[in-house]
Amino acid sequence: MIGHAAAVWRFRYFLLALVKLDVRRRYTRSVIGAGWSIVNPVVMALVFAVVFSNLLGNGTADYTAFLILGMTLWGFFKECAVGGSSAMTSHETYIRQSPLPYALYPLRLVLGTAVHSGIAFLAALAVVVAVKGSFPDPLVLLAVAPALALAVVFGWAVAAICSCAQVYFHDTSHLLEVVAQFGFFLTPIVYPPELLVNKGLRWLVVVNPVNLFLELVRTPLLHNDLPSAQAYGYAVAVTTVAVGLAAGVIAWAKSRLIFRL
Repeated sequence: MIGHAAAVWRFRYFLLALVKLDVRRRYTRSVIGAGWSIVNPVVMALVFAVVFSNLLGNGTADYTAFLILGMTLWGFFKECAVGGSSAMTSHETYIRQSPLPYALYPLRLVLGTAVHSGIAFLAALAVVVAVKGSFPDPLVLLAVAPALALAVVFGWAVAAICSCAQVYFHDTSHLLEVVAQFGFFLTPIVYPPELLVNKGLRWLVVVNPVNLFLELVRTPLLHNDLPSAQAYGYAVAVTTVAVGLAAGVIAWAKSRLIFRL
């Protein structure tokens, strides 16, 4: 993946120009512009908060903060997988005409998604501050930064794998939509992970990589406490495995993919 990253770095200005174009197009002639990045997770969080707060025995305010952080991260990973699956097929013209690194195309989508999710994350942080009544400790915010960086890299790897799969199996994006619907309720987003542990389903918490990033973001912001070094270690290990797998898939598909587009 170092070779892929170095190749992408050489074309970084072209990549950034594409990302800026995507962001500009997304909000062209929109009344509230980037505000749409905030509306969806906030509205969904409020709906789930009203429905589930009493069922789970949590206060509405605290549960809303818990929920909106989960919805924001889940939305990012879902878009990386589902939206990222079209990264190669939607860039067929570039692939046929330019010797650009294949890793650049899924990264374009991931960075654009990161911009929108970043705006939503700031809104989620504002909700946390409003609920807690104070701004998180600077050290706590600093602890969240590497988790978010790892999430972007992990999302890049997922998008790269899904985009190559889409070229060979054109129903990949539809299949991912179905998987995402199951994954949403199997991931501790609308309920605490302890609920699965108490039901004897601890393995769902352990094997779900999204839960790692949820823990690394929620724990500092909601409890004003630093995550364990073990949690960071697991996140680094999972991201490294995903990146290695993505590098292998891209290397394998480099000389074959063009003939399947």
